[in-house]
Amino acid sequence: MSPGEAPIEIVAADAAWPARFELERQALTQALGPWLTGPVEHIGSTAVPGLAADAVIDIMAGVASLDTSRPAIDAAPALGYCYDPYRPDRGHWFCKPSPACRTHHRHLVPFGSEQWRGTLAFRDYLRAHPADAAEYAALKMQLARQYRDDREAYTQAKSAFISRVTGLALAGGE
Repeated sequence: MSPGEAPIEIVAADAAWPARFELERQALTQALGPWLTGPVEHIGSTAVPGLAADAVIDIMAGVASLDTSRPAIDAAPALGYCYDPYRPDRGHWFCKPSPACRTHHRHLVPFGSEQWRGTLAFRDYLRAHPADAAEYAALKMQLARQYRDDREAYTQAKSAFISRVTGLALAGGE
């Protein structure tokens, strides 16, 4: 674990997660208005009803491009977000309030891009397929025990499942 990073802890689904997203969506829509070209979406495990998750609200906002949305990085602190150039070729990534105590992750991603479509397809597939969502929950719990203090290893270890399900979702598979 990088110094000052929160450990990974998977908790039972919380019915308050959608309301927490909605409050943040309203604030982000107003603050990011000049750069938004798509909606602000609730993504990640907290966006799937009933799915156990690391209790961090993941948010994806659609922008025209990473270059044209770069000034939005300067707007992050006013909303309590810290910018981190994590995978800068795919999006602008932020966490709130800090890496040590995460309540929200925000991703600025080109609207309509492969990243945008795949992320929403994965979320929507899990919402529609409870058995796959349960399999994902079990995998995340196992990996959280194994990689509690290594977020990058935890994320990488989930990637095969996410790729498989995203592929099914984009192909319209069952």
